[in-house]
Amino acid sequence: MNIPFRNRTEAGRFLARKLMKYAGHGNVLVLALPRGGAPVAFEVASALGAPLDVLVVRKLGVPGREELAMGAIASGGVRVINHPVVEAMGIPDRVIDAVEARERRELDRREKAYRGNRPFPDVEGQTVILVDDGVATGSTALAAIGALRQLGAQRIVMAAPTVARSTYGQLIRAVDDFAAVIVPEEFFGVGEWYEDFSQTTDEEVRTFLEQAEERNHPVAA
Repeated sequence: MNIPFRNRTEAGRFLARKLMKYAGHGNVLVLALPRGGAPVAFEVASALGAPLDVLVVRKLGVPGREELAMGAIASGGVRVINHPVVEAMGIPDRVIDAVEARERRELDRREKAYRGNRPFPDVEGQTVILVDDGVATGSTALAAIGALRQLGAQRIVMAAPTVARSTYGQLIRAVDDFAAVIVPEEFFGVGEWYEDFSQTTDEEVRTFLEQAEERNHPVAA
């Protein structure tokens, strides 16, 4: 099988071609889901001439069954609760609060590592292009979309180089637009579509954000 993408940078360039209708619009913001979404989103933001930032999402796993999400928290102080799970399992507020406090510490650490002291951008009234390096189950993407709705984004565009077809069908109903390069029927993991799927580091995410900031606000000589 020919692997479609050499690395995330190449995948981002392919993905950007699917999003050129958003180029040059003043109210477009590209948000990466870190870490792996950052190099993809950097290429998208560069091609569109749009600002780049990150949306950090942390799942709130049910204690003892952490793979099951009872909610999520995200950049901008957002908390999204999965009410059907909470009600079905009778999870009390104190349990949710305890898990949130732990995950909030990690979210704050990542935010500090990625953007330093810069605040999370105001997304109200914006067209937000949410970028990841691929989408398998869609749980993180759904949490991020819910967070952006709470924060008042006017239009949400999900974008990823590769998305499982079953997940694509679920997510497309949750967003205003969806861009993908390949949507395969058989999907065993995001990494199978990349020759190089090495882990993106916190330092690399920060570098992408700094480079994007310098591009959008060059320092006069």
